[in-house]
Amino acid sequence: MYDIGVAITGTGFMGPAHTEALRRLGIRVVGILGSSPEKSKRFAETHGIPKAYSTFDEILNDDEVGAVHITTPNRWHFDTTQAALLAGKHVMCEKPLTMNSRESAELVKLAKSVQLAAGVNYNYRFYPTSIEARARAPMLGEVVSVFGNYVQDWLLYPTDYNWRVLASEGGRLRALADIGTHWMDLVQTITGQRIRAVFADLRTIFPVRHRPKGEVETFSAKRVQHANTEAIDIETEDQGAVLIRFENGAQGVLWVSQLTAGRKNNLRYEIAGKQDSIWFDGERPNELWLGHRNKPNEQLFKDPGLMDPRAQRYIDYPGGHNEGYPDSFKMCFRSFYDYIAAGDYSATPFFPTFAEGHHEILLCEAILRSHDEKRWVTVDDQSFDGMTE
Repeated sequence: MYDIGVAITGTGFMGPAHTEALRRLGIRVVGILGSSPEKSKRFAETHGIPKAYSTFDEILNDDEVGAVHITTPNRWHFDTTQAALLAGKHVMCEKPLTMNSRESAELVKLAKSVQLAAGVNYNYRFYPTSIEARARAPMLGEVVSVFGNYVQDWLLYPTDYNWRVLASEGGRLRALADIGTHWMDLVQTITGQRIRAVFADLRTIFPVRHRPKGEVETFSAKRVQHANTEAIDIETEDQGAVLIRFENGAQGVLWVSQLTAGRKNNLRYEIAGKQDSIWFDGERPNELWLGHRNKPNEQLFKDPGLMDPRAQRYIDYPGGHNEGYPDSFKMCFRSFYDYIAAGDYSATPFFPTFAEGHHEILLCEAILRSHDEKRWVTVDDQSFDGMTE
């Protein structure tokens, strides 16, 4: 069904995740580009990928490549995405889309002008329970509140280190940009309500971290110990709280931390309407809690026979057979390549678009500005077809 070749840039945590998900869909991964020819070759050999590129130009000039997946550090996203689109390649980019809203706005315009599929990997949208929550949102009545968290513990100690802690690699906003945007994208998608104002309080617990002299993979601290380190000043936040106001007046609260011991990857939300409510715990992604006032509450377990038809396209296993984190990548990419296979680039995509990725960049900038200026900041992206020029 998917007659297309894909090249992947980046050999870190996301490179293998994209490779595995694409292969489960039957999509050919024809080449990989790492940060050095040696890394490209090593990754290609380990994962059985035919081509190990030495430069990004080799991808652009490869006629076998119809789409590019960008999984490199954030500072490379804009240049590589722009070049791939101009070369006629579809692009699936890891989040955040770019380092700033000027770049993301430019990519939104470019993607529209070249008539190619352009997506951002907000994969949590593609848990079947996320799609079910989206389908059930109108039954909640008018949304009045949304609260939740996204917390992890992989940066709990000052000796924990990864490129993500460096502002030069990922931008000054880290925890909120890296994982908080997943939460914000998810609750906006489910409720259909955009975030229009924020009030943020951020904190860097470790202004100095100890960088190992050598490479460090994401989430690898418990498996790998590094004897030789150097002190590095840190500008990015370890945790933060954000008060939120949605476009319909609903209020929200988000807590994000990468220093919560015992929480490996915990995303939770509770959405309350004037009729009912929904609660979700990302460590139990096959379940939804449905809250009622005048009848017993419900616990819905993932089952294609009990869920909305829109969710069924993104469920491959029957009830009682759990689907989780790797499946969310596969399903996000299924939506992306379904769109490409259909060939109608004027249709509204079901996958997260560059326009939505741009909105998340605007949110990040508003959060950072709010923290710096200690006030509410409005997010206004209603111009430029829903995006800021």
